[in-house]
Amino acid sequence: MTNLSTSNERQKNVRLAAGMGGAWRMKAGQIVVITNPYGTQVVDTWALADDCVNTGFGTLQYSAMEHTRSVNSSIYIDTGLVVVGLDRQPLFTMIDDTSPGQHDTQLCPCNAPLYAELDQPRDHRSCTDNFHLALTELDMAMPFTPASLNLFMQVRIGSGGEILREPPVAKPGDQVTLRADRDIILVLSACPQDVTPINGSDCTPRDILLTFYGGTVT
Repeated sequence: MTNLSTSNERQKNVRLAAGMGGAWRMKAGQIVVITNPYGTQVVDTWALADDCVNTGFGTLQYSAMEHTRSVNSSIYIDTGLVVVGLDRQPLFTMIDDTSPGQHDTQLCPCNAPLYAELDQPRDHRSCTDNFHLALTELDMAMPFTPASLNLFMQVRIGSGGEILREPPVAKPGDQVTLRADRDIILVLSACPQDVTPINGSDCTPRDILLTFYGGTVT
């Protein structure tokens, strides 16, 4: 386990409320510990490059799950693996993980049409909405929603290629630790899914805790 208490001064503690999203600017080398107090909460996760490097298509470099799977030769994110942009350069690395691991890179962030299919009201919160609202708080916008890294989400591939969605297997208090490998904007959504058991068998979204180390986070 990474020992942060001796090498980095604690800078900022944040409680991200169940079903909500947020965005934070992190400098290269800064670290965030994401704690799952109940073990059941999925956290949709994105990063945008905050160093003015763009894709060539009018947007900042953003976490690209298709290239992340290719670079890592894995459909999961585990300790030591990176999340990369379209330029295939690391945005952040998972440097520690106390959970059973195998964080999903395949399922889409939930959105309004998904909840409509589940007979939910039009104003049901979604990870897609949380992503864009969080960027708005930083006076930023993206013209689309990138695929998300889904921390603590358990997704398996069946023998016939089918996607098997399972409840999280993390324990209460399990943590993942991410290190920014360049200046980034980290965007998180405490997934508001309350119809299917992706957030546990009781289908209840819950808060997550964030602790940032290594400098001022905005």
